[in-house]
Amino acid sequence: MIDIKFLRENPEIVKKNIQNKFQTHKLELVDEVIELDKKSRELTVKGDELRSQRNLLSKQIGNLMATGKKDEAEQIKQKVNEINQELLENEKKENEYREKVNAIMMKIPNIMHESVPIGKDDSENVEVQKYGEPTVPDYEIPYHAEIMENLCGLDLDSARRVAGNGFYYLMGDVARLHSAIITYARDFMIDKGFTYCVPPFMIRSDVVTGVMSFEEMDAMMYKIEGEDLYLIGTSEHSMIGKFKGQLLKKEELPCTMTSYSPCFRKEKGAHGIEERGVYRIHQFEKQEMIVVCEPTESYDWYDKMWQFTVELFRSLEIPVRTLECCSGDLADLKAKSVDVEAWSPRQQKYFEVGSCSNLTDAQSRRLGIRVKGEKGNYFPHTLNNTVVAPPRMLIAFLENHYHPDGSVDIPEVLWKYMGGKRKLEKRVDKKEK
Repeated sequence: MIDIKFLRENPEIVKKNIQNKFQTHKLELVDEVIELDKKSRELTVKGDELRSQRNLLSKQIGNLMATGKKDEAEQIKQKVNEINQELLENEKKENEYREKVNAIMMKIPNIMHESVPIGKDDSENVEVQKYGEPTVPDYEIPYHAEIMENLCGLDLDSARRVAGNGFYYLMGDVARLHSAIITYARDFMIDKGFTYCVPPFMIRSDVVTGVMSFEEMDAMMYKIEGEDLYLIGTSEHSMIGKFKGQLLKKEELPCTMTSYSPCFRKEKGAHGIEERGVYRIHQFEKQEMIVVCEPTESYDWYDKMWQFTVELFRSLEIPVRTLECCSGDLADLKAKSVDVEAWSPRQQKYFEVGSCSNLTDAQSRRLGIRVKGEKGNYFPHTLNNTVVAPPRMLIAFLENHYHPDGSVDIPEVLWKYMGGKRKLEKRVDKKEK
């Protein structure tokens, strides 16, 4: 949500921002909200005038009653009652306009950073830099689900019987590897100075609308029937919600936290759910990082955060690249975003394994998160970034460490989390012996 004062004074900038996001259907919202805001402010002025009149008349009533002029006092009391009734009607209309203004403002996208490339969708995202040398071995790499199944680490058939498509059973060494990567990512971020947190996995609707757009909410969130609760799609939702309605002290900033959670997503839309593997699924686990900071520091933190993810993947010996998200690929609350993509030697291309976003003050405005300043309270900036999200990242891990005999190397940084194990071996079926 942007500042209504900024929109009021800079409607053309807001409209240009909407056009750059290829959301021309929202252009009319700018003029509509300006008109509603004008009427709301007129009613506010009228309300102040009515209250002033009432106060003057109330003083007259006291003076008249003190001098025994009861009839005149009763006449003025009648005028006060009429003003009170008019005030009630005025306040009702004022609240209606405010609610309409707020509802529209929730639909108008955040102002993007000037460096964001203009493009219609993710096909026009811009590569920034590669880290590590992407290689293609001279032997065939099986589909990731097949690698996992050969390691006796994946059971999709049972998951479909239990929950349907988009779910999975991880087992044995693959399940242990999954947990090892999460634990390593947790310790990696703690070593960077972030505070570890396990948040609530369900949040209320006012938190949902505070952290994401209505379009994202409809496409992602699972609603708990009969309750005002939603399953989180990422721990960022809970973590930013933690500060809802809070007045923070300046010296408390920046708040830097890394959080673990399961994540639940509908995955509605063109991509759909993957039936054979674990790339696009309804349920997964993730280590996240969030920062709440001074507005002047948010882009410094933005650069630090995505670099942490690159560093982690390189420590796991996985080549990655960064992509600058174009305007049409940015969710409405985001001012700037970069995707981290891992190399797939099987597909001979990169695929997304994480995303870092600066939402400036969009979430803090929606959630009422403020900082107590010397010259008045102000809204902090919020940022989030994926540290690691298995099982998707397991695809890159398995492919980049796969050998022709079906074994998978484990990088040194994970040995202690795998009980000293340095390699995953293909299980030989009795029929193959």
